Amino acid sequence: MRPLSASELLNAWEKSLSEPPSTRALALLSAACSDVAPQALARLSIGQRDARLLTLREWAFGAQLDSVANCPNCGEQLEWTLDAAELRTAPQAEPVGELSLDVDEYHVRFRLPDSLDVAAVADFKDLISARRALFERCILAASRNGQQITAAELPEFVREALVKQMSQADPQADTRLDLTCPACSHCWQPVFDIESFFWSEINAWARRLLQEVHTLANAYGWR
Repeated sequence: MRPLSASELLNAWEKSLSEPPSTRALALLSAACSDVAPQALARLSIGQRDARLLTLREWAFGAQLDSVANCPNCGEQLEWTLDAAELRTAPQAEPVGELSLDVDEYHVRFRLPDSLDVAAVADFKDLISARRALFERCILAASRNGQQITAAELPEFVREALVKQMSQADPQADTRLDLTCPACSHCWQPVFDIESFFWSEINAWARRLLQEVHTLANAYGWR
């Protein structure tokens, strides 16, 4: 992976304007990883993808990230600055194709979610249904006392254990911030989504750049 030039970043932004978030992320990575097949990038786990996006963002705009959040308790707006190093988990190995879990009489083989899985549930209107579909896409096989069962038949305690193991295997996919409201002292842990954060920065930068070019063109009578 290499840093993107301003023209490459602008080109990736322009091509991805009408695309869903997961496709935008892959477009950015594809531009920076020309030696990697797009399908291979799409099959990166969400954490591995986000780790690359964080590095790409650091190369593009620097290590500091200016952040804003509203307190869910009183609505107070918080502003603070993060360093990219604070968001980066320990380096991960290359993608693991298959993982397994044994809980009581249940045995489950599964994989980590990737960008294709996220894209597949992007149009779901119901968050609960989307999470269920995403979860079931990642189940390769499941059995109870040696008898094959479907992912939908797994009880809640097995699902919770699976989600926990997925999070441990792919920690960059669930980056949380520890925030405390200065107004009401409420504490919460919002998820930091590098995908949407980086894209919002690119969008603001690109529109500002185009406006500056437009102003110069008008001033000098350029076509």
